[in-house]
Amino acid sequence: MLLNILFIVIGIVLVLKGADWLTEGASALARRMKVPEIVIGLTIVAAGTSAPELFVSIVSALKGTPDLAVGNVIGSNIFNSMLIVGCAAMVAPMVISPVTVKKDIPFAVMASVLLVVLCLDSFGSLNIIGNSISRLDGILLLTGFVVFMIYTFRVAKKNGGSSEATGRREEMPMGKGLFFVVVGLACLVSGSNLFVGNASDLAASLGVSDGVIGLTVVAGGTSLPELATSVVAARKGRSAIAIGNVIGSNVFNVLLILGITAVICPMQIGGITMVDVGTMLVSVVLIWLFSYTKYTVERWEGALLTILFLGYMGWLLYNL
Repeated sequence: MLLNILFIVIGIVLVLKGADWLTEGASALARRMKVPEIVIGLTIVAAGTSAPELFVSIVSALKGTPDLAVGNVIGSNIFNSMLIVGCAAMVAPMVISPVTVKKDIPFAVMASVLLVVLCLDSFGSLNIIGNSISRLDGILLLTGFVVFMIYTFRVAKKNGGSSEATGRREEMPMGKGLFFVVVGLACLVSGSNLFVGNASDLAASLGVSDGVIGLTVVAGGTSLPELATSVVAARKGRSAIAIGNVIGSNVFNVLLILGITAVICPMQIGGITMVDVGTMLVSVVLIWLFSYTKYTVERWEGALLTILFLGYMGWLLYNL
């Protein structure tokens, strides 16, 4: 068991470093090829922050543990909306841009509602265990992702394609950028394999379902980049970027990651209940409601989100 935990930690480190190196290398290559900064932000950086969830979910599906994939996405979104936004708001009130309130958050809510509907094979019962997310469902999720990207690009173009300046930085050589991309991908693949395999073994040895491990250990590990980035951004007074990244990550997780995973391997739901899916939906709806109060998530609202997250974690542990 201790060896499983050690390998899980090593897997987390490899996945996080891999995502960081992949994003850095890809961004440098894009700048070298004169790709507009807004395109880099909407594609490479957004995909980079979701890379841990993507690789872990795909590897989970390929290894025959789809519960980890579904639990990873649902758990990551709960971590993002409750713990990350909650902690960041307690550090400093999060000022949210009107564009985020009107575009990003509604898309995140719609994506969550769509996932809830897809989990309910029969609307006559709220029991989702044994239900499945089919390839057709995956195609529907990917279609939603394409619509989100098209709309995002159109909004960016309408706003003049402006983006916040990140400061003048020395350009990375082309060779170094390629090296970062290759090494980053290698770390993501190897780290995901190590992570998923040992998380599944740990779940089996403890008698805990893959779904619960996905909701907790795996989701927490893959959400570390967003947590660190958002808290630091809040401390620096750039909370709008922090919450935008969190909400964008939620959309990517549901529409892109579960979409790709379901197309590769249809997923049967087990160990994940309507309470888990409902908590994911409620968490993003709460952020949407809080954001309408002067376009700000106040400290007390952040504290409430954090308390609700701790309550949810307590409920999970109680029902093990």
